[in-house]
Amino acid sequence: MSSKSDVSRTGNSDGAKIPAGKHSLHRLGTVRRLQGISRRTVARHLNVELATVRRQERETTDLSLSELYAWQKVLDVPVTELLVQADDPLSEPVLKRSQLVRLMKTVLAILEIAEQEPIRRMAQTLVGQLTELMPELEGVSPWHAVGKRRRYDEFGVAAERRLSDDMFMDLTD
Repeated sequence: MSSKSDVSRTGNSDGAKIPAGKHSLHRLGTVRRLQGISRRTVARHLNVELATVRRQERETTDLSLSELYAWQKVLDVPVTELLVQADDPLSEPVLKRSQLVRLMKTVLAILEIAEQEPIRRMAQTLVGQLTELMPELEGVSPWHAVGKRRRYDEFGVAAERRLSDDMFMDLTD
């Protein structure tokens, strides 16, 4: 159980330390947005609740090294890019990578919805050229038109909702 002094020292009851000053410690949210990764995707990869991701993304949240390295793995950037260092912008390679990831997502979305063969061929050529520039783009998925896509073996939110026993009693009457 957490004492009152623990809460004031750490900033909240779940152990995340919030420094007394309002200075930024990291830029997880900025890098996540630049990489085109949703909070939901991060939560899924980290196996945590969405609220935890939001809290960890706050620039003033003091994360443990293991949490920082877990984010680094999900975002696929050097850990130094996640730390704030004298208001330096993100390094050129990370900015270029995020731009190429967004470009690939756009090209794949065009390829997915294109009905005319010339447009499909042009999009496929662009995919090839982008993959040649940066081979790790091969695993990138297109922008989603609506929500998050599920695999065939995944259930939606409706499957997680619980129905009251009273509802079934009404059906049997």
